[in-house]
Amino acid sequence: MTKRSIKDLNLSGKRVLIRVDFNVPINNGSVTDDTRIRASLPTIEYARDQGATVLLASHLGRPKGKVCEDLTLGPVAHHLSSLIEAPVLFASNCIGGEAEAAIKKANPGGIVLLENLRFHEEEEKNETAFSKELASLADIYINDAFGTSHRAHASTEGIISHIQNSGAGLLVARELEYLGNLLNKPNRPLVAIIGGAKVSGKLEVIKNLLKSVDTLLIGGAMAYTFFHRRGFPVGQSLVEQNLLKETELIEELANKYNVRLVLPIDHIVTTTIDAKAPHELLSIDDPSIVERIGVDIGPTTSSIYAGIVQEAETVVWNGPMGVFEIDVFSKGTLALAKAMAITTATTIVGGGDSIAAISKAGVTDKITHISTGGGASLEFLGGRSLPGIAALPDK
Repeated sequence: MTKRSIKDLNLSGKRVLIRVDFNVPINNGSVTDDTRIRASLPTIEYARDQGATVLLASHLGRPKGKVCEDLTLGPVAHHLSSLIEAPVLFASNCIGGEAEAAIKKANPGGIVLLENLRFHEEEEKNETAFSKELASLADIYINDAFGTSHRAHASTEGIISHIQNSGAGLLVARELEYLGNLLNKPNRPLVAIIGGAKVSGKLEVIKNLLKSVDTLLIGGAMAYTFFHRRGFPVGQSLVEQNLLKETELIEELANKYNVRLVLPIDHIVTTTIDAKAPHELLSIDDPSIVERIGVDIGPTTSSIYAGIVQEAETVVWNGPMGVFEIDVFSKGTLALAKAMAITTATTIVGGGDSIAAISKAGVTDKITHISTGGGASLEFLGGRSLPGIAALPDK
C-alpha cells in the first residue's frame, strides 16, 4: 500500500472529514442492509480513539442535485448511532451554516454525519468552489469509500487539493493491499473465476487478469458467447454477437500468457427463467438445448472448478455461475462458494452478486477479503487508475 493512510497522520484534536460509502437501502425510514456502514466502522472508531472530531460525508442514491426527502441520510445517522452506541449528530446540509453549526456542537471523539452530498449538483460535477467548501470544514481528509473512488467527484477527488493533509482509510487501505497484491505479487497458483451475464461487463478485467493469473475459470451466461464462437449449441442463451472476436482474442491471450482457460463442460438448461419451469442437465455439446436457456453450471463442472480452487494459493471471484437468485439454479454458484470457504488459499470476492452468493451459502466469515468496491473493483482489476485513489498522496 503506497498511499498515505490514516495511521500515518496525527488526528488528535483535529477535525477529520471521512468520505464513507453509506449508499445503503432504506425502507420506511430504516436501514435494511448495513453492510457498507459496518465496513467503515474500523476507520471511524480509529479516528475517535485518536481524539479526532469525526465528520462523515456520503452520497445516497441519485437525487440529481436536488433535495429529496426519500434520500436523506437522517436514518443512517440514527442507525450508526445504534451501532457505535454513541450519539451521532446529523447536519441538515453537507456545507454552509448547518454543517458548521453541527460541527461546533461535536467534541473530540464526537461524530457528525453530513447530509447527502448529491443534493448538490456540484458534487458530481467536481466543481472547485464546492470542493473548497467541503475542505473548509476539516483539517484532514480521509477517503474510506473505495466503491466511489472510480468517480472524480468533489468529495473523492476535488477536495484533496484544497486540504493540507489527506490519506486512505482502513477500508480503502485493505482494498488496495489485497487487490494490489493480486495484480502485482500474488501467491501462486493464482486462479480467477469470472461469471455473470455479459463478457462486455468484464472484458477489461479478463484481459488484464490474463497477465497475472495461472488459471481462468469462466461461468455464468457469459460462457455462451465463448461456446458460440467454438461452435457449441447455445439454444436461446445470451450471446453477444459483437464480442465473438473479443472472445477469440481472449483465448489467444490465454495461450500467449500460458494461462489455463477453463469453460463449463455441462450445464442446467430450462425453457424459461422460473423456479417452476422444467429443467435438465446436459453436456455443453448436446444439441437438444434447442429453444432452451442455460441457467447454471452442471455438477461435473462444479466439481472440476472446486478442485482447481483447492489447488490454488490465491483465488479471486467476481460474478455468479448461473441464475443463483432462484434456488433450483443456484447449485453451481453455491458449490463454488463452499469450495472457496474450505480452501487454505487467500480468497478475494468482489461484486454484489458474488457477495450475495457467499452470504446465501453462509460462508462470508470464511473469505479472506470481500471487496466492497463494485464498479471500482472492476476498474482497478481492469488496470484503470481510480481518480479518488490516484489523488491521494503517497507515503
